[in-house]
Amino acid sequence: MKPDQYDDLARTYDAENTSSLLNAYYERPAMLELAGDVRGLRVLDAGCGSGPLTAELLARGAEVTGIDGSPAMIELARERLGDGVPLHVGDLAAPLPFADDAFDVVTASLVLHYLEDWSAPLAELRRVLAPGGRLLVSVNHPFVRTVNFPEEDYFATRQYSEGLEFDGVPAVLTMWHRPLSAMTRSFVEAGFHVLAVDEPAPSRETPSELMPPRIASGERTAFVCFLFFTLEAAG
Repeated sequence: MKPDQYDDLARTYDAENTSSLLNAYYERPAMLELAGDVRGLRVLDAGCGSGPLTAELLARGAEVTGIDGSPAMIELARERLGDGVPLHVGDLAAPLPFADDAFDVVTASLVLHYLEDWSAPLAELRRVLAPGGRLLVSVNHPFVRTVNFPEEDYFATRQYSEGLEFDGVPAVLTMWHRPLSAMTRSFVEAGFHVLAVDEPAPSRETPSELMPPRIASGERTAFVCFLFFTLEAAG
Protein backbone atom coordinates (compact mmCIF):
# COMPACT_ATOMS: atom_id res chain seq x y z
CA MET A 1 0.00 0.00 0.00
CA LYS A 2 1.00 3.60 -0.51
CA PRO A 3 1.27 5.86 2.56
CA ASP A 4 -2.14 7.44 1.89
CA GLN A 5 -3.71 3.95 1.95
CA TYR A 6 -2.14 3.38 5.35
CA ASP A 7 -3.59 6.71 6.41
CA ASP A 8 -7.08 5.43 5.60
CA LEU A 9 -6.55 2.17 7.52
CA ALA A 10 -4.22 3.40 10.27
CA ARG A 11 -6.29 2.48 13.32
CA THR A 12 -7.58 -0.86 12.05
CA TYR A 13 -4.09 -1.78 10.86
CA ASP A 14 -2.65 -0.79 14.24
CA ALA A 15 -5.20 -2.97 16.07
CA GLU A 16 -4.25 -5.93 13.89
CA ASN A 17 -0.53 -5.27 14.23
CA THR A 18 -0.55 -5.07 18.01
CA SER A 19 -2.40 -8.34 18.64
CA SER A 20 -2.05 -10.72 15.68
CA LEU A 21 -0.06 -13.94 15.57
CA LEU A 22 2.21 -12.81 12.74
CA ASN A 23 3.04 -9.41 14.20
CA ALA A 24 2.69 -9.54 17.98
CA TYR A 25 3.81 -13.13 18.56
CA TYR A 26 6.08 -13.88 15.62
CA GLU A 27 7.76 -10.98 13.81
CA ARG A 28 8.12 -8.48 16.67
CA PRO A 29 9.52 -10.94 19.25
CA ALA A 30 11.97 -12.20 16.63
CA MET A 31 13.20 -8.67 15.90
CA LEU A 32 13.63 -7.97 19.61
CA GLU A 33 15.56 -11.21 20.03
CA LEU A 34 17.90 -10.19 17.20
CA ALA A 35 18.31 -6.71 18.69
CA GLY A 36 19.48 -8.15 22.00
CA ASP A 37 20.67 -5.74 24.68
CA VAL A 38 19.97 -2.24 23.34
CA ARG A 39 20.42 -0.28 26.57
CA GLY A 40 21.94 3.10 25.75
CA LEU A 41 22.13 2.40 22.02
CA ARG A 42 20.91 4.83 19.39
CA VAL A 43 18.26 2.99 17.36
CA LEU A 44 16.40 4.05 14.22
CA ASP A 45 13.09 2.25 13.68
CA ALA A 46 12.80 2.61 9.90
CA GLY A 47 9.19 2.08 8.84
CA CYS A 48 8.05 2.36 12.45
CA GLY A 49 4.33 2.47 11.62
CA SER A 50 2.26 3.15 14.72
CA GLY A 51 5.23 2.41 16.98
CA PRO A 52 4.76 -0.99 18.68
CA LEU A 53 8.37 -2.06 18.04
CA THR A 54 9.59 1.43 18.91
CA ALA A 55 7.83 1.15 22.26
CA GLU A 56 9.44 -2.22 23.01
CA LEU A 57 12.90 -0.91 22.16
CA LEU A 58 12.35 2.12 24.40
CA ALA A 59 11.25 -0.15 27.24
CA ARG A 60 14.57 -1.98 26.87
CA GLY A 61 16.55 1.21 27.35
CA ALA A 62 17.32 2.26 23.76
CA GLU A 63 17.34 5.84 22.51
CA VAL A 64 14.90 5.39 19.63
CA THR A 65 13.98 7.54 16.63
CA GLY A 66 11.15 6.53 14.30
CA ILE A 67 10.43 7.30 10.67
CA ASP A 68 7.49 6.23 8.49
CA GLY A 69 5.90 7.30 5.23
CA SER A 70 2.37 7.58 6.62
CA PRO A 71 1.44 10.75 8.56
CA ALA A 72 -1.51 8.93 10.16
CA MET A 73 0.76 6.13 11.38
CA ILE A 74 3.18 8.66 12.85
CA GLU A 75 0.27 10.35 14.62
CA LEU A 76 -0.70 7.02 16.19
CA ALA A 77 2.94 6.49 17.16
CA ARG A 78 2.88 9.88 18.92
CA GLU A 79 -0.22 8.80 20.84
CA ARG A 80 1.54 5.60 21.89
CA LEU A 81 4.98 7.04 22.65
CA GLY A 82 4.38 10.61 23.77
CA ASP A 83 6.18 13.73 22.65
CA GLY A 84 9.63 12.74 23.92
CA VAL A 85 10.44 10.36 21.06
CA PRO A 86 11.69 11.87 17.78
CA LEU A 87 9.29 10.78 15.03
CA HIS A 88 9.53 11.75 11.37
CA VAL A 89 7.35 11.42 8.30
CA GLY A 90 9.69 10.37 5.52
CA ASP A 91 10.17 8.15 2.49
CA LEU A 92 12.82 5.44 2.85
CA ALA A 93 13.47 5.75 -0.89
CA ALA A 94 14.55 9.39 -0.36
CA PRO A 95 17.51 10.86 1.55
CA LEU A 96 17.02 10.44 5.29
CA PRO A 97 17.00 13.51 7.59
CA PHE A 98 19.80 12.18 9.79
CA ALA A 99 23.55 12.76 10.03
CA ASP A 100 26.16 10.22 9.04
CA ASP A 101 26.89 7.57 11.72
CA ALA A 102 23.88 8.75 13.76
CA PHE A 103 22.73 5.29 14.92
CA ASP A 104 24.14 2.09 16.38
CA VAL A 105 21.20 -0.08 15.24
CA VAL A 106 18.57 0.25 12.54
CA THR A 107 15.46 -1.93 12.47
CA ALA A 108 13.63 -2.31 9.15
CA SER A 109 10.61 -4.35 10.12
CA LEU A 110 8.49 -5.66 7.21
CA VAL A 111 9.17 -2.60 5.08
CA LEU A 112 11.72 -3.36 2.35
CA HIS A 113 9.40 -5.69 0.45
CA TYR A 114 7.24 -2.66 -0.39
CA LEU A 115 10.12 -1.14 -2.36
CA GLU A 116 11.07 -2.00 -5.92
CA ASP A 117 14.61 -0.63 -5.66
CA TRP A 118 16.67 -1.40 -2.57
CA SER A 119 19.86 0.37 -3.66
CA ALA A 120 19.11 3.91 -2.49
CA PRO A 121 17.31 2.93 0.75
CA LEU A 122 20.10 0.54 1.81
CA ALA A 123 22.75 3.11 0.94
CA GLU A 124 21.01 5.64 3.20
CA LEU A 125 20.61 3.15 6.03
CA ARG A 126 24.31 2.33 5.72
CA ARG A 127 25.17 6.04 5.78
CA VAL A 128 23.30 6.73 9.03
CA LEU A 129 24.76 3.65 10.75
CA ALA A 130 28.04 3.94 12.59
CA PRO A 131 30.74 1.53 11.35
CA GLY A 132 30.11 -1.84 12.96
CA GLY A 133 26.47 -0.92 13.58
CA ARG A 134 23.74 -3.43 12.85
CA LEU A 135 20.82 -3.36 10.42
CA LEU A 136 18.05 -5.81 11.37
CA VAL A 137 15.71 -6.63 8.51
CA SER A 138 12.52 -8.69 8.25
CA VAL A 139 10.83 -9.30 4.90
CA ASN A 140 8.34 -11.67 3.36
CA HIS A 141 10.07 -15.01 2.90
CA PRO A 142 10.67 -15.41 -0.84
CA PHE A 143 10.00 -19.15 -0.70
CA VAL A 144 6.35 -18.54 0.23
CA ARG A 145 5.54 -17.36 -3.28
CA THR A 146 7.25 -20.42 -4.74
CA VAL A 147 5.18 -22.77 -2.60
CA ASN A 148 1.87 -20.99 -3.15
CA PHE A 149 2.41 -20.02 -6.79
CA PRO A 150 4.81 -22.55 -8.34
CA GLU A 151 4.09 -21.26 -11.84
CA GLU A 152 5.75 -17.91 -11.03
CA ASP A 153 9.42 -17.21 -11.77
CA TYR A 154 11.15 -17.35 -8.40
CA PHE A 155 14.28 -15.66 -9.74
CA ALA A 156 12.50 -12.60 -11.18
CA THR A 157 12.14 -9.42 -9.14
CA ARG A 158 8.50 -8.56 -9.73
CA GLN A 159 5.48 -6.86 -8.25
CA TYR A 160 2.51 -8.72 -6.77
CA SER A 161 -0.59 -7.84 -4.76
CA GLU A 162 -2.49 -9.51 -1.93
CA GLY A 163 -6.02 -8.76 -0.75
CA LEU A 164 -6.39 -8.71 3.03
CA GLU A 165 -8.81 -7.48 5.66
CA PHE A 166 -8.01 -5.49 8.78
CA ASP A 167 -10.86 -5.68 11.26
CA GLY A 168 -13.24 -6.26 8.36
CA VAL A 169 -11.82 -3.39 6.27
CA PRO A 170 -10.55 -4.66 2.90
CA ALA A 171 -7.14 -3.58 1.61
CA VAL A 172 -4.83 -4.51 -1.24
CA LEU A 173 -1.12 -4.65 -0.38
CA THR A 174 1.26 -4.29 -3.32
CA MET A 175 4.75 -5.65 -2.70
CA TRP A 176 7.86 -6.82 -4.53
CA HIS A 177 9.15 -10.37 -4.68
CA ARG A 178 12.89 -10.86 -5.07
CA PRO A 179 14.90 -14.07 -4.68
CA LEU A 180 17.20 -14.64 -1.73
CA SER A 181 20.25 -14.16 -3.95
CA ALA A 182 19.04 -10.69 -4.98
CA MET A 183 18.47 -9.73 -1.35
CA THR A 184 21.92 -10.76 -0.17
CA ARG A 185 23.57 -9.16 -3.21
CA SER A 186 21.80 -5.86 -2.43
CA PHE A 187 23.02 -5.96 1.17
CA VAL A 188 26.63 -6.62 0.19
CA GLU A 189 26.63 -3.97 -2.55
CA ALA A 190 25.34 -1.41 -0.03
CA GLY A 191 28.29 -2.08 2.29
CA PHE A 192 26.92 -4.63 4.74
CA HIS A 193 28.26 -7.94 5.99
CA VAL A 194 25.57 -10.62 6.34
CA LEU A 195 26.00 -11.98 9.86
CA ALA A 196 22.94 -14.20 10.10
CA VAL A 197 19.80 -15.31 8.28
CA ASP A 198 16.99 -16.49 10.55
CA GLU A 199 13.68 -18.36 10.24
CA PRO A 200 12.38 -18.25 13.83
CA ALA A 201 9.53 -20.05 15.51
CA PRO A 202 6.64 -18.06 17.01
CA SER A 203 7.04 -16.82 20.57
CA ARG A 204 6.47 -19.28 23.40
CA GLU A 205 4.09 -16.68 24.82
CA THR A 206 1.70 -17.06 21.88
CA PRO A 207 -1.85 -17.69 23.17
CA SER A 208 -2.94 -21.24 22.43
CA GLU A 209 -5.92 -20.05 20.39
CA LEU A 210 -3.56 -18.23 17.99
CA MET A 211 -0.97 -20.97 17.65
CA PRO A 212 -1.17 -22.96 14.39
CA PRO A 213 -2.56 -26.46 15.19
CA ARG A 214 0.47 -28.37 13.86
CA ILE A 215 2.81 -26.34 16.08
CA ALA A 216 0.50 -26.55 19.11
CA SER A 217 0.40 -30.33 18.72
CA GLY A 218 4.18 -30.62 18.43
CA GLU A 219 4.03 -31.95 14.87
CA ARG A 220 6.04 -28.94 13.64
CA THR A 221 8.27 -26.37 15.30
CA ALA A 222 7.79 -23.33 13.03
CA PHE A 223 6.22 -22.11 9.80
CA VAL A 224 7.59 -20.32 6.74
CA CYS A 225 6.43 -16.70 6.66
CA PHE A 226 9.09 -14.01 7.14
CA LEU A 227 12.86 -14.04 6.69
CA PHE A 228 15.18 -12.17 9.07
CA PHE A 229 18.66 -10.77 8.42
CA THR A 230 21.29 -9.45 10.80
CA LEU A 231 23.68 -7.19 8.89
CA GLU A 232 26.77 -5.29 9.99
CA ALA A 233 27.84 -1.97 8.52
CA ALA A 234 31.31 -2.42 7.06
CA GLY A 235 33.98 -0.14 8.54
